[in-house]
Amino acid sequence: MKISARNQLKGVVRAISEGAVNSQVVIGLRDGLEVVSIITNDSVHRLGLKVGAPAYAVIKASDVMVAVDEA
Repeated sequence: MKISARNQLKGVVRAISEGAVNSQVVIGLRDGLEVVSIITNDSVHRLGLKVGAPAYAVIKASDVMVAVDEA
């Protein structure tokens, strides 16, 4: 796989919850962290995603906001 996005997190598919149009895909990372993504059911099938299979969370964002609770 070659891709221009630099934020690639390798993990394992932990869960897939399929809805009418979209699926929620949970990818488990190191240290017990998880990334959750909503993708189309067609993409789940086209990628052949299955629980326990390796997968990458590829993150492409132009902005990241930071917030804190008010004291």
